[in-house]
Amino acid sequence: MTDFFLDIFSWMSIGVIFIYPILIRRYLVTWKRLPEWQIPKNWQPKTSVSIIIPARNEENNIEACLQSILGLNYPAVLFDVIVVDDHSDDGTKMIIESFIEKFSKPGSPEIFLLPSKDLDGRGKKAALTSGISKAKGTLIVTTDADCIVPENWLNYLVSYFEDNNAAFIAAPVNFYQEKNLLEQFQSLDYMGMMLITGAGIHGKFGWMSNGANLAYPKTVFETLNGFLGVDHIASGDDMLFMQKVAERYPDQIGFVKSNNATVLSIAKPNWHSFLQQRIRWAGKTGAYRQPQLVFTQSLVFIYCAFIFLWIPLLFFSGWTRLWILAGMIAVKYLADYFLLKTASSFFGRKELMKIFPKAEWLHTIYIFLTGLSSMVKKKHVWKDRKVK
Repeated sequence: MTDFFLDIFSWMSIGVIFIYPILIRRYLVTWKRLPEWQIPKNWQPKTSVSIIIPARNEENNIEACLQSILGLNYPAVLFDVIVVDDHSDDGTKMIIESFIEKFSKPGSPEIFLLPSKDLDGRGKKAALTSGISKAKGTLIVTTDADCIVPENWLNYLVSYFEDNNAAFIAAPVNFYQEKNLLEQFQSLDYMGMMLITGAGIHGKFGWMSNGANLAYPKTVFETLNGFLGVDHIASGDDMLFMQKVAERYPDQIGFVKSNNATVLSIAKPNWHSFLQQRIRWAGKTGAYRQPQLVFTQSLVFIYCAFIFLWIPLLFFSGWTRLWILAGMIAVKYLADYFLLKTASSFFGRKELMKIFPKAEWLHTIYIFLTGLSSMVKKKHVWKDRKVK
């Protein structure tokens, strides 16, 4: 019975070894076919924009975020900013109020604070919904309170929107100011995720996005009744809403491939907060409606799980199948290397490839742990709040 099980598991492992690099190659080829977005010559902005920023316990980050937005190279008369306080219990609200009082002056974009008492519910989706309901802009642009935006951010998003009549736009998010190996790992991992995001959107085989850098017309949000249908899931203000848009407007979804449209954020400072974040993300996988995306994420988890499962199984096989484990490690290493080398090169962070050998093991470990945890752990902590 043991030999039969090992034979089955061996063939499954070999299958995964063959499929994984094919999948990675598909993403790499599609990414290279995705053209880098350039603002059309002589383009002049016409679209009004409302930037929505949900903020919960962001007293250390919100001022820098707002400062970067005030530095945007976009006509002040064409955009406003709505910061939504999602029941913060630190100094976030006071800092926002002080910032508005200090920087609200003629010629500057309008900045509004939507206090917690005006929210219909709790959580990021409720905050976004409340903010969007007050928005005056034609195009809704979302980012997070711990982000820094580049000066031509809106120019790239809006020019793409106007040129493509887009119903949903995703754009890159990277980390910066890393202080340790864990934060460097997150930067490298995230750049790979951005490559996969852009390729999946361009090839229409993976609707992924990040709420820190999104844009969609307000009319689309209203037509689709916002987050209705996915509002019971803690996360998913990005990818789950994107799915709704894709079902109605599959040919009007795009990815702005450009460093000039890349929002910068801060990596999680420790393993606890990092794993909580990834468990929260993994918990929404069951709500995905795109089989190809579910297959991809399942395959990555299975691959990492098989690597760990082979270690105890080798004790039952007399080490005669060590070549399978070695093959799984080697193939994943090479496939991930080419993926991350391409991503880090595009985003101008080649130096992060120095930590790739360590990052590869960290990736395998965290995918395995978060995958398992998301199956058995239905509650987690986000911004000091327990959610399901």
